[in-house]
Amino acid sequence: MASVENVTESIPSFDPYERGCPSRDLLDQIGSKWAVLVLGELGQNGTSRFGQLRQALAGVSEKMLTQTLRTLERDGLISRTVYPEVPPHVEYELTALGQTLREPLKALTEWSVLHIEEVITAREEYDDRTERTR
Repeated sequence: MASVENVTESIPSFDPYERGCPSRDLLDQIGSKWAVLVLGELGQNGTSRFGQLRQALAGVSEKMLTQTLRTLERDGLISRTVYPEVPPHVEYELTALGQTLREPLKALTEWSVLHIEEVITAREEYDDRTERTR
């Protein structure tokens, strides 16, 4: 009988509950309000220009949208294509990795819409309770 060599390699274990774990930072990034909305917009409507994203995401500042897009690009979730035109033409789209977030983010978005009334009620009850104890 032939012996079987141990072919298992040491696989890094990432635990977002551990301080300093890179997966915790990633959760922080993709869980931010604007990242969720940018990823959702690009997932739903495809390739977009900066102005289109800004218009679709009512309330986002130019600075915050720029920071969010840079972070998502750095994390490999979106790609940025610059066309050599005057004025510059820049487009953003989800990468293959970014596409893998569509379903989880869609589920979170749907959950928030489905349960917002319950959350609003809970907030009001909490605020009433804490206001009485002040």
